[in-house]
Amino acid sequence: MFEAYERLAERALRDEPPSESEALAILDGKDVALLPLLHAAFVPRERYFGRKVMVHMLNNVQNGLCPENCGYCAQNKDSSAPIRKYAMKTDEEVFAEAENAARAGATRYCMVLSGRGPTLERTRKLALLIRRLKDRYPIGFCLSVGLVDDEQAKILAEAGLDRLNHNLNTSEEHYEKICTTHGYADRVQTLLAAKRHGLESCSGLILGMGESSRDVVEVALRLRELEVPSIPVNFLIPIDGNQVVSDGSLTPERCLRALALMRLVNPRAEIRAAGGREGHLRALGPLALWPANSLFVDGYLTTRGDGVRATYRMIRDAGFEIDGNPAYERELFEGEGAAEGFRLEGEAPLFKPEIARATRGVG
Repeated sequence: MFEAYERLAERALRDEPPSESEALAILDGKDVALLPLLHAAFVPRERYFGRKVMVHMLNNVQNGLCPENCGYCAQNKDSSAPIRKYAMKTDEEVFAEAENAARAGATRYCMVLSGRGPTLERTRKLALLIRRLKDRYPIGFCLSVGLVDDEQAKILAEAGLDRLNHNLNTSEEHYEKICTTHGYADRVQTLLAAKRHGLESCSGLILGMGESSRDVVEVALRLRELEVPSIPVNFLIPIDGNQVVSDGSLTPERCLRALALMRLVNPRAEIRAAGGREGHLRALGPLALWPANSLFVDGYLTTRGDGVRATYRMIRDAGFEIDGNPAYERELFEGEGAAEGFRLEGEAPLFKPEIARATRGVG
């Protein structure tokens, strides 16, 4: 009975993705049991990454003030979510947060700026900042800055940026249901611009926005086609005031199946259990490490998740190891502690693990 799972694993090792029908069955659970599926996904995960877990820390360098209407984001121009808005942080603030990330053992430090995309002047300023950061800290640096053209991608690549993040978020067909101020093609063009200039990309999706299983499969295959080396799988965090709300589909099992699918379709990629993992995976959170080899810690831009200590303990308890950096001050992070649930910065809890499976359409 386990031959079908062995075939999935063997084909992943040969870099052959599941067929469309197999991919849909993986997501929908039709005749595909969860635990053998996770083991099948673990085979390529272990081949290419062993039992190491990369840790990423996000820094919201600019918050809110965005002209786009991405309905899942609390920073979008039409959202009434009570977030704190601010223009770009000073270099000193960014350096301090990069140092915190390095000391905490982060594999990568990810800087995120709200907005449609940077001006050429802003791009040059960011390039200078990236050079200075890389000279000082022994970690990888990623940038999420919106839409980028060829000239901007070239500037960032020459500055030594490790990765440019720009998520596809959902399928081409479904995209206009979550955003209308730019299109799916604009996002693909940003990824292609990065690729043309030798700049690695980080691109993934958000689950729970009313997408079908076919939409999820389409994104997984498109990321494979684009040869994206880093794929964050986000689980929609329902935030009061946003236009896109949870569709009620994200059971822990559905989340794990999506991670397994992404691994089997993209066996060599870094697969990240990203935003929303704490609330949606709940007690099954450690199982995410069988297909995924990467996590975010300490929150997701406008909301907070599990802290460093709780995440590192989970990694160790599951039999995995932290893929840290040379500046990791390990003794500072051996205690316990975890966030209570997802919070807006400075606000009360919005999303607790025990209410993750809320009524459809409410979140």
